[in-house]
Amino acid sequence: MKRGGRGTTLAFVALIAMTAAWGSTFFMIGDIVTRIPVPDLLAVRFGIAALALILLAAPTIGRPNGLRVDRRILRDGALLGLLYGGAQLLQTFGLAHTAASVSGFITGLYVVATPLLGALILRTRISPLTWVAVGLATAGLGILSLNATANGLGPVGYGELLTLASAVVYAGHILALSRLSKPGDALGLTAVQLVVITVLCTSFALPGGIQLPATGTDWAIVLYIAVVAGSLTMLLQTWAQARIEPTRAAVIMAGEPIWAAGFAVALGGESITWRMLAGGFAIVAAMYLTELAPRLRRRGTTPRTEAEPAVTERT
Repeated sequence: MKRGGRGTTLAFVALIAMTAAWGSTFFMIGDIVTRIPVPDLLAVRFGIAALALILLAAPTIGRPNGLRVDRRILRDGALLGLLYGGAQLLQTFGLAHTAASVSGFITGLYVVATPLLGALILRTRISPLTWVAVGLATAGLGILSLNATANGLGPVGYGELLTLASAVVYAGHILALSRLSKPGDALGLTAVQLVVITVLCTSFALPGGIQLPATGTDWAIVLYIAVVAGSLTMLLQTWAQARIEPTRAAVIMAGEPIWAAGFAVALGGESITWRMLAGGFAIVAAMYLTELAPRLRRRGTTPRTEAEPAVTERT
């Protein structure tokens, strides 16, 4: 089983911090993509993120839990980078053919895809309480993401299918990261992931030439989403998922729209709506249930056969 106690609590806090950083970028990215093509932005963002992490972590080479890249880390990091980079590109191309609100909701369905893939591929059993949390998180995502005037998702077309594929690949990344990440390898595994994501995104951006930010403000935005919402968040996720089950991680990450709405209200001039409150309440309730389920298992209230994915404890 994954490590419990203080390590799990710190992992929970790390994932909350990560989703807060992700949420803070929504209104920034929504503005900058009107001036920089999305593939170009992804290539520049992850390129800076990889460089920043390697430079900052270089002094830790040779130290315990420092930057280290061996054959296993290189192999695992390459796989994880391809999954995450592929999901980013699928989501980006899908967004060009579907509404942003629909894209946000479908992408968030990784919270459902994660336990489903875990059950199908890893043969794990998810507790009923966790399935309730997944349902609540999905409902909250729908309330926050879908326009109140929209009649459901509408017809499923090319853009929706690409976006759904991205959600499945994101779920695959969450599951793989939970299996492959070890606490002492977080720096090396993160660095390899970022380099591979950069190479993948750059390969799609190069044919038309890569457009760089043209103003100081745009460079400031790119540096923030690269270093804080790129290097730091990837490191936090890699470290945290060595200590917490993938389904719980997915539900916690579903809180990203809450932070996006909060920053939009605080910094973007938007007003609080009933959808923000109702959707936010549902997602927070889902997070609470994901934390309640393992505590009940430890007390013997729920059968251990319905526990989260069985993985060996890592040191």
